[in-house]
Amino acid sequence: MKNTILSAVLFFAVMAASAQHNNVPKPLLMQNDLDKLVAGLKQAATPDQHARIEQGVAQAASFWQEADGSAADFIDMCRTYSVKNANERRNVFNRMQHNIELLYGSFNSINVGLKLPLHVDEGEILPIDRIYGGYSAGAHFSDDMFANKLAFITILNFPFYSLAEKTSLGASWTREEWAYARMGDVFKSRIPAQLLQDYEQQLTNADAYISDYNIYVGKLTDKNGKTYFPADMKLITHWGLRDEIKSDYAMKNGFVKQTMIYQAMLRIISQEIPEQVINSDAYLWNPTLNTLMKDGQAVSFKPEPDTRYAHMLSLFRATRKIDAYSPHFPDYIQRKFDEEMEIPVADVEKIFIDLMKSPELKEIGKVIEKRLGRKLHPWDIWYDGFKTRSSLDITAIDKLLNEKYPNKAAVEADLPNILVKLGFNADSARSIASKIIVDPSRGAGHAWGAQMKSDKSRLRTRISANGMDYKGYNIAVHEFGHNVEQTISLHDVDYYMLNGVPNTSFTEALAFVFQARDLALLGMDKSDETAKNLAALDNLWSNYEIMGVSLVDINVWRWMYAHPDATPAQLKAAVIKIATETWNAYFAPVFGIKDSPILAIYSHMVDYPLYLPAYPIGQLIEFQFGNHIKDKQFADEIYRAFTQGRIIPQLWMKGAVGTEISAQPAIEAARTALKSVK
Repeated sequence: MKNTILSAVLFFAVMAASAQHNNVPKPLLMQNDLDKLVAGLKQAATPDQHARIEQGVAQAASFWQEADGSAADFIDMCRTYSVKNANERRNVFNRMQHNIELLYGSFNSINVGLKLPLHVDEGEILPIDRIYGGYSAGAHFSDDMFANKLAFITILNFPFYSLAEKTSLGASWTREEWAYARMGDVFKSRIPAQLLQDYEQQLTNADAYISDYNIYVGKLTDKNGKTYFPADMKLITHWGLRDEIKSDYAMKNGFVKQTMIYQAMLRIISQEIPEQVINSDAYLWNPTLNTLMKDGQAVSFKPEPDTRYAHMLSLFRATRKIDAYSPHFPDYIQRKFDEEMEIPVADVEKIFIDLMKSPELKEIGKVIEKRLGRKLHPWDIWYDGFKTRSSLDITAIDKLLNEKYPNKAAVEADLPNILVKLGFNADSARSIASKIIVDPSRGAGHAWGAQMKSDKSRLRTRISANGMDYKGYNIAVHEFGHNVEQTISLHDVDYYMLNGVPNTSFTEALAFVFQARDLALLGMDKSDETAKNLAALDNLWSNYEIMGVSLVDINVWRWMYAHPDATPAQLKAAVIKIATETWNAYFAPVFGIKDSPILAIYSHMVDYPLYLPAYPIGQLIEFQFGNHIKDKQFADEIYRAFTQGRIIPQLWMKGAVGTEISAQPAIEAARTALKSVK
């Protein structure tokens, strides 16, 4: 972990410039004072600490403000707390690591508890629940740590390394050095607690809006007033609507149902949807004509007032206030890609565009048209006919699952059995399952990991009064994959500071690995050469869809930064334009249809901003990882790969499968499969 005084000086200069231009308090210390301080600290320390001293002093000084004390106070702090040798540094690290687990884990546990009424379907949501749910127990952590000087002590002894430095140096680092580098990531910025609290509240508001955005499809009608779905069926946007489109390929009147849902999606995107039909079954709604009926009479209505886009802007404005306090990553796009994903956005976009331009997609489109006996329609981005389940009777599977999993207790009790079926030994299966709690979800479902070893992960999935259906089960298996990753990468990684995975794409990868085996767990999988070829086509087609959506998400955020004072109506127009342009660039050549805005339907854009790119990266990782382990012991390979912990993505991939993340394996597999399928 070597560096030079030049990089430290450059860092200090960048921080000072950032402070000057963003109205953040400017650093108080002069470079001459820092040079003298560094020389004195070096003299008192062993040579192996010299580069760290240069970097740590410069970074700590850049955050020191008038409220923290005088220049003399800073110098005294550095002289008191700068470690002098490797053994002293190791002792300080171990104590810090223990305390951070206690703090992070406690904050997480509080947040889980306060959000339970919002996330778990076990009673009425009271107005005060949204306020409690918006409270962030850790919002003042950074403020407190800078106030008591622990943040400065951490930065001084464990300085921050940029993504470029981690990429160039990381392959030669020991596990301990990687853990030190992750300690250096703890205080990369100095964001006021109020800004973090405001962002958390806006995120909670958006999540509550989406979690309660259901469409009663049993009340959708055609032009003759005829309904096609079960009368009491309600589906959450967008997940439930999308999954119903997928299941309707094998259902009677499937095309009609898909058309109706597609039209409803378009009304949601355009915000022409009547307010009265959101989470209500009081009216019959024709989404194609956008008309309401009640008791046989036409009813006037008000459209939803661009609420979807107002939430997006609220989150943008909350995060934009944070920008000035994040000099390493001065906008949200950089924070999501360079900081959180640790893959530059340009690299991510290149991977996506390479796949979306692959000529194999046109060939897959022709195969789908032949299988459907019709031309493609925009909702066929979700074509599900390559999967084994597309030929199965979903109604029968629903009945089986209703009986197998009538409630959350039944799901929780079966988790060890699921793991054994996947190849885990009985002891490992019991150990992992004992650290996971199942909750009935208000939303589509999600996994919430623990952040200290004494806590448990949460598996949230929808379980109706009749028990779990296939949609809920499919999501539950996916989320269980997250929980397994969360458990292994917390309990079996050698350093707490390395717990987790490089980014959310990696936890998505294991979730996809689990989800792909959902039917096998029920004894319904058909593993043969044809199934393998169809799976390769399905993989490329599903990547195609989610990469398009991800490009929309990225470009919408670029647009908001370029138009920070936009109104919800202006953002709506921009989102529709960006979605349509993305469609025309990458989907119209395959579908033969122009100007569809369907890529804008994803709810993630509203309540999980810039999370979408994690999915296709995750699918690519899953494909590469799945191919790598197909002839190996499933559980052993999962332990081997996921106990690497939170090193940078491409280094993790090399350790797991021997190569970096790439779209080429998926493209090549589809190319081979097309020869057979044709």
